[in-house]
Amino acid sequence: MKKDLKTTIKVSAIVKAQIDLVWKLWTDPVHIIHWNFASPDWQTTYSENDLKTGGRFLSRMEAKDGSFGFSFEGEYTKIEVNKCIEYTLADKRDVQVTFNAHGDKIIIAETFEAEQENSVELQKTGWQAIMDNFKKYAEDYGKIEVMHFEIAINCSSEIVYNSILEEDKYKEWTSVFNPTSHFKGSWDKGSKILFIGTDQDGKTGGMVSKIRENIPGKFLSIEHNGIIKDGKEITNGPDVTEWAGSLENYSFIEKNNRTILSIDIDSNPEFRQYFLKTWPKALDKIKLICER
Repeated sequence: MKKDLKTTIKVSAIVKAQIDLVWKLWTDPVHIIHWNFASPDWQTTYSENDLKTGGRFLSRMEAKDGSFGFSFEGEYTKIEVNKCIEYTLADKRDVQVTFNAHGDKIIIAETFEAEQENSVELQKTGWQAIMDNFKKYAEDYGKIEVMHFEIAINCSSEIVYNSILEEDKYKEWTSVFNPTSHFKGSWDKGSKILFIGTDQDGKTGGMVSKIRENIPGKFLSIEHNGIIKDGKEITNGPDVTEWAGSLENYSFIEKNNRTILSIDIDSNPEFRQYFLKTWPKALDKIKLICER
């Protein structure tokens, strides 16, 4: 008896970027959550990636309205840095991704075994859309960059997590950014939240945001969708263009009652120096609050 041949599908893209950057953006969870979705009404709210042979990966993919979601996960079978990634999905389908450099361009080709629930055409369209999202993210990277800050805190991740979100402590550590800093709203996943402060002229400003993901003691993702200007919420127009959809992510990794708190924040060049100056001070303040 002959073994049934599995249907394979291939998608590809030519990315104008250097291979080291392409590899980083493709494999780092900090970046994966920015591009790993097939349509604007979907998102990846959380990702983890143990990039080694035998290592596992997971991306939580969800409809933005919360109506449906699933975990895209599997195990790596082969890793060649800057060249090739092979893995087996949880449903036993195999996937291969190759990266071929040609001058200042990288050809990414992804070949995967088709599943049985959806048509080949639909699967190809979806995977190609994700590939196209990656191409855009990689080629635009620099206009918005992900800035990383971290600190070691001598207490549990639960204490660090609660200290960041608890109202009075939040006001205390965010006073580094603005002495009147506070929030209004809920930290629950999917909830709207406002981050507010008053400037030297007494005018109210801040950010209009949404809690994209909240895994207590592990991961918190905030999506900024607008600004508050003179006390008014603005969610469209030129004042919002540079900020809309930007992420501010908090990761908590605990080992032996010691927590590494990492902050990854989207920034444009205009705010880079400001964040380099203020975020380390904010992390020092969080550490002080947690350890006192």
